[in-house]
Amino acid sequence: MDKTINITLKVWRQAGPKAKGKFETYKLDNISTDASFLEMMDILNEKLISERKEPIAFDHDCREGICGMCSLYINGHPHGPDSEITTCQLHMRKFKDGQTITIEPWRSAGFPVIKDLMVDRTAYDKIMQAGGFVSVNTGGIPDGNAIPIPKDKADEAMDAAACIGCGACAAACKNGSAMLFVSAKVSQLALLPQGKIEAKRRAKAMLSKMDELGFGNCTNTTACEAECPKAISISHIARLNREFIKAKIAD
Repeated sequence: MDKTINITLKVWRQAGPKAKGKFETYKLDNISTDASFLEMMDILNEKLISERKEPIAFDHDCREGICGMCSLYINGHPHGPDSEITTCQLHMRKFKDGQTITIEPWRSAGFPVIKDLMVDRTAYDKIMQAGGFVSVNTGGIPDGNAIPIPKDKADEAMDAAACIGCGACAAACKNGSAMLFVSAKVSQLALLPQGKIEAKRRAKAMLSKMDELGFGNCTNTTACEAECPKAISISHIARLNREFIKAKIAD
């Protein structure tokens, strides 16, 4: 038989961006430890609907750890107490019978609350639009596979590209900095030949947009790396700083 637990949930409820939010308490009994955290949230919402109460708004999509939309702050950790996973991959076996679980939205000036546990993460899209692209000469360009790239550089670029832009780094940072996200996106392009054309403006443009959107400065607490579901290394932040300095010198 599946093991079940009884839990108490303290969930942040907020009707809208300008509404005053508060925690509300709910009790759930006989939750299977094999259930995912989002399945538990579904069960809670079904209970609320059956009681003719407003269900809790939260973001989710793929539920496969790919899209990064399941942005919940659980017991003081982005995506919960497990490491290198997103919320949708978190299972109830990580919690104890009778435990109280506190669930909040991301807490960052760059991610304003839309409703309850949903936040507006379009700031990351705007940062990408500011510099996360490459220019390509479509006339006579060689096949991509014909461009020699050292394996260590290709592997490092792929590691950086694993960033799913979920926002856990900014949520974990005491300054609300998005430096880990920005540095990962800069690295995945700066390490490859295709990204060299825009290199001089990319770091400046993306950092400028990050500041404009209200994200804080990096003070190297490494909380972002510790909470990142894809284990993105803070070494990318050092590369971002180097790219930025080179661009400023070029100016």
